[in-house]
Amino acid sequence: MTSIDTAAFYDDLAEHYHLIFEDWGSSIERQACVLGPLLENRLGRGPLKILDCACGIGTQALGLARRGHSVVGADLSKAAVERAAREARRLGLAMEFQVADMRDLSALPVAEFDAVVVGDNSLPHLLSDEDLRRGLANISERLKPGGFVLATIRDYDCVLRSQPDFQGPTFYGEGETRRIVHQVWDWDGEEYVVHLYLTWRSGSEWRAKHAACRYRAMTRAKLTAGLAAGGFQEIEWVMPDVTTFYQPMVIARKGA
Repeated sequence: MTSIDTAAFYDDLAEHYHLIFEDWGSSIERQACVLGPLLENRLGRGPLKILDCACGIGTQALGLARRGHSVVGADLSKAAVERAAREARRLGLAMEFQVADMRDLSALPVAEFDAVVVGDNSLPHLLSDEDLRRGLANISERLKPGGFVLATIRDYDCVLRSQPDFQGPTFYGEGETRRIVHQVWDWDGEEYVVHLYLTWRSGSEWRAKHAACRYRAMTRAKLTAGLAAGGFQEIEWVMPDVTTFYQPMVIARKGA
C-alpha cells in the first residue's frame, strides 16, 4: 500500500467534516449525553479535567465542555484544531486546543487530567504495536493516578469477518442542504484504506470531495492487551446495545 498522511487527510476535510453527520450539532449533544455519564459515574460529576487527544473539529470535546467540564482538545491536524477552536468560540466555550500527535503529547502537562477521551475510531490510526504502545503510554502519562481513558472504536471483531469494501451511500438533508456520503475500503491484511467521498449541494451547483486515510482493524483483544501492558486496570468494554452509541467503547483506569 502507498503511504498516506493522516494529518493531511484531516486537514483537507476540516472545513467539511460536519457534512458526514446528519446533524453535527445534534451528534455533539447525543455523544456528550453518553460519554459524559460514563466518566461522571466513575469520577464524580466534577467539573472534570478532560483531555480529548484526537479532538478533530470538536465533536466530543465541545459536548463535554457544554456539560461543564474543563476540556483540552488536541489533534495532529492543525486545520481541525483551528476549526474546533473556532466552534468553541462560536458556542461561548472557554477551551484550550493544541496541535499534537497522540504518540507525542509532551506539549501537555503530565498527571493533570481526570480522563482522556479518544473518540471516533482514532486509535486504529496507530498502525503498529509500537505506535499503539507509544500512544497509550503518552495517554497514561497525562492521567492522574486513578484517572480513566475512554476510547470509541469500530467493531472490528465483526468487521474482520466480512471485510466490507463499501459503506453507504447515505443521503442527508433537503433542498440546499442535500448531500451524499459514501466510503470505499481497500483491504491489505489487517490494514485498510478508507476512501471517503462527499458530494453536496452548494447554491445551484453540486460539489464533490475525495480523501483517503489508512486504519488498522484493531480487535478488542488486541486493544485490551495493549491497555493491560500499559498498566491500565479495570478494562471494560461497553457495547452499543447497552449505550445506544454508534461504536463499542473501552474504559480503563490508570493504576496508582
